[in-house]
Amino acid sequence: MIRIRGHVGDLPVDLSIEMDDHDWAQLARQLPVAQVASVSTPPADKPVADPHWHEAQQLLRAAQSMDGPQLLAELQALAGSAQMGKRLLVRLRHCAQVKVDSRADAPVYCWVD
Repeated sequence: MIRIRGHVGDLPVDLSIEMDDHDWAQLARQLPVAQVASVSTPPADKPVADPHWHEAQQLLRAAQSMDGPQLLAELQALAGSAQMGKRLLVRLRHCAQVKVDSRADAPVYCWVD
């Protein structure tokens, strides 16, 4: 899901776009090859060093479930910056032990053992 918030002129905009795997694949086909090739992921044998990753997992594991804005606030406090908090939230979204339920107001992150 992609969420876009902002303003168009004086009008507030809050737009949610849900995309399945087919939609993402179709979008990727539209990108020039040079852009797709420039996106890289770290090799599996070299994990990204993040001193707060274990603590972020523990936070959600202890809570069992938390809505996105509350979790983001907790992660920002844990990591000490908004940018690092957002990175941890993205990592949790893609973590195998985390299920994200899309709700009308905000996503809910649930720990799954």
